[in-house]
Amino acid sequence: MDFTAIISQHWTTLSWFIPLVVLLLILKRPETKGYLGELLVRYFAWLKLDENTYRRLHNITLDTPDGTTQIDHVFVSIYGIFVLETKNMSGWIFGGEKQAQWTQKLYKRTFKFQNPLRQNYKHLKALEATLNVSPEHLHSVITFVGDSTFKTEMPANVTQGSTFIRYMKSFEQPVFSEADVDAMLQALQTGRRAPTLATHREHVQNLKRRSDPSAERQCPKCGNALLIRTFKSGAKVGQQFWGCSAFPKCRIMQSL
Repeated sequence: MDFTAIISQHWTTLSWFIPLVVLLLILKRPETKGYLGELLVRYFAWLKLDENTYRRLHNITLDTPDGTTQIDHVFVSIYGIFVLETKNMSGWIFGGEKQAQWTQKLYKRTFKFQNPLRQNYKHLKALEATLNVSPEHLHSVITFVGDSTFKTEMPANVTQGSTFIRYMKSFEQPVFSEADVDAMLQALQTGRRAPTLATHREHVQNLKRRSDPSAERQCPKCGNALLIRTFKSGAKVGQQFWGCSAFPKCRIMQSL
């Protein structure tokens, strides 16, 4: 085989190998995994939920007192408003309803991540303010997609795959009229940020600012400034936390 033929053969191999490597790297990015997980939830909903009964919006960014919050999926129905947070994760998942952080164990590696129920709580509060509805009609739902297994008992609203649909359908008592549903959808369309790249970038910057322990921040409930305070008694004595400056009128606390 002459030199030209060897170069040609190697070039042919590289022409498909390099794009494949790039594709695999892209698919491993958290942003890509999250987006693919959200697409899968949309597919399950399209397949198993009546669109006329469960009206839906996806990727909703709403303003909050401390910036913005981004919601994966909202389903508005006469049976209530279902707020879905998607997690595309593999491995073993450990967690409890009241734990601040949950654990992912992937082979010999262990990772901590925010309790998705707490994460979704902020979404519910933003929707409650935007739609002016009773919190009892807002339902938090977490759905894990991907090859994950729960290794601790989870609440009924923490689901896997398409089982979030079974949970949603367990609510059979109408609490809204069809006119209410139409009005709430219109309010969400009007109140949401435009689903643009600029909106996403601003939201990412807000997340970075909130994760900076030295950055100023506002109370997500009343809008007053949050201050660094110290527990003076109890099991956490000596530990610092963010507390609302309007205390005791507002008792919001956040981990430092």
